[in-house]
Amino acid sequence: MNCTYTYPTGHQIMKVFWTKNPVKVGEEYPDLSENPEYSQRLQYLGDKQQNCTIRLSHVTQKDSHEYCFRFTTNVTKGRWIGKPGVTLTVTDLQVESPERVTEGDSVRLTCKSSCALTDGATFIWYRNSQPLTERRDRNNQLLLQSVRREDAGRYSCALHGHTYISPAVYLSVTYAPKSVSVSISPSGEIVEGDSVTLSCSSDSNPPAEISWFKGGTFVGSGRIYSISKISSDHSGEYKCKSRNEHGEKYSDAVTLNVMYPPKSVSVSISPSGEIVEGDSVTLSCSSDSNPPALNFSWFKGRTFVGSGKNYSISKISSDHSGEYKCKSRNEHGEKYSDAVTLNIMYPPRNVSVSISPSGEIVEGDSVTLSCSSDSNPPAEISWFKGGTFVGSGRIYSISKISSDHSGEYKCKSRNKHGEKYSDAVTLNVMYPPRNVSVSINGSGEIVEGGSVTLICSSDSNPPALNFSWFKENQSSAVGSGQSFSALQSGRFYCEAHNQHGSQRSDSVTVTVKGHLLILYISIGVFCGAAVITTMLLSWRKRRGAKAEDATEKQDDLYSNVAERDVHLSESAVYDDAPYASISSSKPKRDGDTDPEEIQYATVQHHKTKPTKKAEENENQYDILRIPQRGATMSFRRSDVETVEEVSVIYSHVK
Repeated sequence: MNCTYTYPTGHQIMKVFWTKNPVKVGEEYPDLSENPEYSQRLQYLGDKQQNCTIRLSHVTQKDSHEYCFRFTTNVTKGRWIGKPGVTLTVTDLQVESPERVTEGDSVRLTCKSSCALTDGATFIWYRNSQPLTERRDRNNQLLLQSVRREDAGRYSCALHGHTYISPAVYLSVTYAPKSVSVSISPSGEIVEGDSVTLSCSSDSNPPAEISWFKGGTFVGSGRIYSISKISSDHSGEYKCKSRNEHGEKYSDAVTLNVMYPPKSVSVSISPSGEIVEGDSVTLSCSSDSNPPALNFSWFKGRTFVGSGKNYSISKISSDHSGEYKCKSRNEHGEKYSDAVTLNIMYPPRNVSVSISPSGEIVEGDSVTLSCSSDSNPPAEISWFKGGTFVGSGRIYSISKISSDHSGEYKCKSRNKHGEKYSDAVTLNVMYPPRNVSVSINGSGEIVEGGSVTLICSSDSNPPALNFSWFKENQSSAVGSGQSFSALQSGRFYCEAHNQHGSQRSDSVTVTVKGHLLILYISIGVFCGAAVITTMLLSWRKRRGAKAEDATEKQDDLYSNVAERDVHLSESAVYDDAPYASISSSKPKRDGDTDPEEIQYATVQHHKTKPTKKAEENENQYDILRIPQRGATMSFRRSDVETVEEVSVIYSHVK
């Protein structure tokens, strides 16, 4: 574009440049030579005097603009621009084509120009800057039949003999998705916890929408499907579906094989149900892992007992009872199962009884017997004293124990699998003396100068070894030991001791026989025997044979004698009860060879106070009545002191 300019005298040109479609940017117009689209094609041919010509190479239709020249001088406000500028109109070759065509259709491209072309003009076609044919074609049209996706590209045309090539026009061939596939990143083994990306690629126009499926279940959309911290739940087959308006297509399935350590480790017991001692039992360990676990270890409590997927016990016993668990292991880790319990059923054994408190048991204590046994299920407990059932329950308690509880005890332990008795244990109950009594060795009569032996007996545990003898009205003991020889009359008692206590007996009476008393008694016995003999003979004659038979059977005769106020002389005083010995010859019947018979008479002494008058003047008689014989016997007593309590008088008839 040719150009000249002038400027005022005295001015010095500082800058010259061209601009297009002059619009200020800030305070200045943009310099066209600084525009990247023009910098390589714009050449300034003028100078800084008067010539401002430029050349623009490789002009295209896009270069159609208004161009202006501008210069500045060294004087303030020395800036000028040539307006109106030069309007450049560029006539361009253009390719006419539909924007898109569907695969399989036919399409026609036309090369047009606004310039008048000569009749001999020929055209050259380009696709992606590569000539489609070397043959020159007088026709300005390009026909593409049964378009394929490979026909898509940038098409341009040119006139033969001209270097100018029309702007390229993109021909878009649309088609349904093809070559749909899935890739996994990272490749190689995938371990639980990794992050994994699935990418879906497909060839389609327009670009397809992508959907993801695990098995037949939709799980996401988009060309990328990402899983962070992958787990075994993500294992499975994945595929993508590529879809546009022309169709859809699925990729082949890819498998996510997620590796993970054992989990869900569990133990099963076979056979199920109750396990009885002697059965055979198998424990099986199962786990979920990838790759499958091949290493299994078995533990009872914390003790290793075996290896392998199965652990078998033949003829199981109670010793096998306990908690079992297995450990499953692969190259990615290991895990223990929850514990399972082998509860072995068996009959009672080791049955035993313990006594509480231990040691010596004293009457009045509270004692507990405990029965322990080893059995499964727990046993029912029964208690026996000797062979007698006395109670049930693991504990048998006795409060305020007594000697009646002494004996051998044992418990019986029983469940549905059997029963067993404990060994017997002995309850040996200690108690102080009781039932203390005195027995007289002999008649209890002491002839002057002689003695009588008293024996003390008692019931105690342990047996009493310490005995003390006392005479009434005396504060200190008169003897010791289990037996005691009494040398004088009086009322004596004993006291038995062991470590748990003591008890005294009732008193017994010992009587010393004086000479005067013996004389009185002898006279009385003689007279009494005569009377009795006479009465017996008379009575037997009256009763006849029948009475005689009854008399033969009657050996011991008893009679109650009511004692009146009796007084004896001072020389014949007894401490307690009076005794009389009656000697007589019993008349014998014909053929009677029976041994001597003993006659007894009971005398009741009524407590009365003696009077002085009675002591001096009265003579008392006792009437001895023998109902069996119908006889009466009297004898005189004098000067007898008052008897203080009821006693028994024995008469010995010989």
